[in-house]
Amino acid sequence: MGKNVAIFLICFAIAFGGGYLFFKNNQASRPAQNGEQTAQNGEQTDQAAKDKAIDQQQGDASDNEGRILVQRGCISCHSVSALNIQGGATGPDLSQAYVNVEGKHGVPIEEFLKKPTSAVMAGVLGDKPLTEDELKAVLEALKTASEK
Repeated sequence: MGKNVAIFLICFAIAFGGGYLFFKNNQASRPAQNGEQTAQNGEQTDQAAKDKAIDQQQGDASDNEGRILVQRGCISCHSVSALNIQGGATGPDLSQAYVNVEGKHGVPIEEFLKKPTSAVMAGVLGDKPLTEDELKAVLEALKTASEK
């Protein structure tokens, strides 16, 4: 009986793995139909949208202070009116975030961006934290916004 169970589990694992590989490769090679997009097409569409948003913002800020906010997708939820960046309305306007974050969240803005104390931002930045260069660029953009 034990031998039969072991054979069944091995066959199941092989069949499941083979099916996964077959259908994964088949899905990637077929063209999208009926509004369906493969992950690669979705990523290309997302990148194209980000590039378009970046291009639109170039004329708004004279030295492009807010470019990093567009690149990192911050404007999906936030606007930065001081930099003439129109974004989503889900999150607060970030024009005064540089000076307000510590009072609101209990940690300096640099620490907040490294390890957010709000559940929403922890979820957003937890999956893809800012690099040191991105952190510096975001801080510079938010500082510039708060001074306008």
